[in-house]
Amino acid sequence: MNHLGWNTSFSLLPALILGGCILAPLRAQTPHRQDTAVQALLRLEDDWALGLTALLRLEDDWALGLTRRDAVLFRRLLADGFVYTEDDRTVDRDAVLRDIVAGPDTVEAAHNEDMKVHRFGTTAIVTGWLVVAGHGPNGRFNRRYRFTDTWVRRDGRWQIVAAHDYLAPAR
Repeated sequence: MNHLGWNTSFSLLPALILGGCILAPLRAQTPHRQDTAVQALLRLEDDWALGLTALLRLEDDWALGLTRRDAVLFRRLLADGFVYTEDDRTVDRDAVLRDIVAGPDTVEAAHNEDMKVHRFGTTAIVTGWLVVAGHGPNGRFNRRYRFTDTWVRRDGRWQIVAAHDYLAPAR
């Protein structure tokens, strides 16, 4: 008997039977629900990893494209409405394409360093260093740019919508 004077063994029996009838189907569903949730998380993780890899590859394509003056690449990468800022100037997509393809500087080597991806759903910010070497009207140059690039995923592909470069002072 419990403190209310009930015979505990008999009062718990119906509760256990009723609980078993209710909980058994839920328990049977729980592994499926867990599997579904785990699968969804794995898909998100895979999507994140693929997105991360794709963005880093696109940034490296950008660096290589500079050395080749690759107009086709940059037309594909730069979204309509693309905005570029460098130090005290802001230019649009067409001006960037002109400068890359036919500008006065010739980039002979370019690579990225210390890139980090900060993803926000279908938008991602990539920060890092772009290191370029080449020659122009004023002679040879070696430059380091701290960059912040904003990418948006549209129709299954990433495009850059904005970029900001800061030319670090020569060491």
